[in-house]
Order: sequence, then structure tokens, then C-alpha cells
Amino acid sequence: MGTPPRLVPFLDQFDFACGRLIQRLTGPSVDSGDGNEVPVEPLTDAEYLWEPVAGSWSIRRRSAGPGPGATVLAGRGEWGRDGGRPHPVPPPVTTIAWRLGHLSEMLVARADHVHGTHTKSEDDYEHVGDAAAGIAAFERGAAAWRSAVDSADDAALDTVGYSTYPAGSDPEVPFIEIVWWMNQEVLHHGAEIALLRDLYRRMR
Repeated sequence: MGTPPRLVPFLDQFDFACGRLIQRLTGPSVDSGDGNEVPVEPLTDAEYLWEPVAGSWSIRRRSAGPGPGATVLAGRGEWGRDGGRPHPVPPPVTTIAWRLGHLSEMLVARADHVHGTHTKSEDDYEHVGDAAAGIAAFERGAAAWRSAVDSADDAALDTVGYSTYPAGSDPEVPFIEIVWWMNQEVLHHGAEIALLRDLYRRMR
């Protein structure tokens, strides 16, 4: 089965966005956009967990409990992601760890709800407390989601509820809309992470 032509731009955009985010996290450089390479230092554990303002949401040891304004530490295992509904208004500022963990969790869960067990939720995800493991988790999540999307044919792209992920609009919209949505998740959280890296570099 060939890739549906209308899916190709989405896959290309996803690959570009993920690759650029990884470059921004690991270095040694990233294209500035005009062909010039800008040096990038690898993400450190301190930067990964840096809370830019009081009350930030992050990834925390479960033994420490949720951070300010959070009611749960989502996931299982030693580390959890600050969360809880309804979210505070205005929304909390979140750390690089939170944003990367949120992306990784969504990518893994949605991939499972496309061609896996159709059972995974935020409660099943194991968050991690260091930068290298966080980056590796994102890469695994991106690969899982990429494989799920690449398996879709034209009929699947138009199927409402092709992804059964319950924590979004997946059961109510055609799959092509979820593909678009996940691209914008990587793009906008990737940009936020890049901005946090800029701020951290100037705060040291």
C-alpha cells in the first residue's frame, strides 16, 4: 500500500518538526532558518526541570506530591506529571520536562489507540526525571506515532474515530484531523521548549 498523496505533506512536516526539536535539545547545532548553524548545548537535567516562575508545573518524584495548583501526578512509576482537571485559569507555566513528557505521553497513547491495544491512557505512562531519558522517550513516542500514521490509507484518513484515544476529539472527527492536530502539538510545544532554552541560557 502506498502512502496517500495528501498524507505526504503531513508526514514531512512531522518529521521536520521532530528532527528540529531533537536538534534544539541535543545539538551540536541547529539551522537558524537561513542556512546558518547556531551552536546548541545539550539539554541538562537542571534545565530539563527548571521552573521559570513560581507555581510552574513539572515532572516530579511521586513521593514529593503534586506541585502548586496541581491535584495529581499523572502516570505511574517513580515520576509523575503535574495535572488535574479543571486546569487552573490562567493555565500554569510548564517546564521543559512537562512539555516534553506531555508530548511523549500523547504520541505513545494515540499510537496505541490507532493500531495497538486501544487501552493506554495518561495513567499508564512512565514519566522520567532526567533530560537524556526525556529526549529518548520523545524519540520513541514520535517513532510510534509516525508508524501509526504511515499505516493509514485513504479510507482510514476519512474514518471518524479511527483513533479511539478518549482524551481528545478523536472519536468524533476524521483521522486526518488528528494527524493535523498532532503536528501542531509538536510544532507549538517545540517552539515553547526552544523559548525556554533561550530564557534559561540568559538566566544562568
